[in-house]
Amino acid sequence: MLDRAEGPGDTAGPARGEVAVLRAVQHGIGSPTVVGAARAMSFFGEHAAGWIALGAFGAALDAPRRRQWATAVGGVVAAHGASIVVKRVVRRRRPHDPGVAVHVGTPSRLSFPSSHASSTTAAAVLYGGLVGGAALTGGAALLVPGMALSRLVLGVHYPTDVLAGSVLGTACALGARRAVRRGSIGRWRTA
Repeated sequence: MLDRAEGPGDTAGPARGEVAVLRAVQHGIGSPTVVGAARAMSFFGEHAAGWIALGAFGAALDAPRRRQWATAVGGVVAAHGASIVVKRVVRRRRPHDPGVAVHVGTPSRLSFPSSHASSTTAAAVLYGGLVGGAALTGGAALLVPGMALSRLVLGVHYPTDVLAGSVLGTACALGARRAVRRGSIGRWRTA
């Protein structure tokens, strides 16, 4: 449950125990190597740009299913956009505890939900449905938690931020898949 902060521009604060989890993650796995990898993931996922580029690449290589790839990219963009709308409504501030190190800059001070988790989850579900195969399914199973964990390592999100982002990304991806299933866009390959 999110606590509400009092004062002008009310913002939602962290749920009890979230700062402790964030500190534990940072102290447990926050080595320079891990922080560097998390920064690279952050750069790739910023504004969903890496996922959009990857979807455009898929569309360029897979001409027969270009419309499906375009729909998938649209689902990723929708997930990112939806996360920004929710952030502006909820107005939860990013971690600002003295025991939490922030290792990367962010475009805003708002954290709930994680846009990186939203777009990464949407991309994993949608692009995975187009490419198929067990290797990709396994990769997506590592990629989503990896991106979510990277946001904690970098100190820019609470655990519920990334969980909510992944749920939102899944919802947007399923909405895009539903549009495809209606037959107006094409079919997804099932893994």
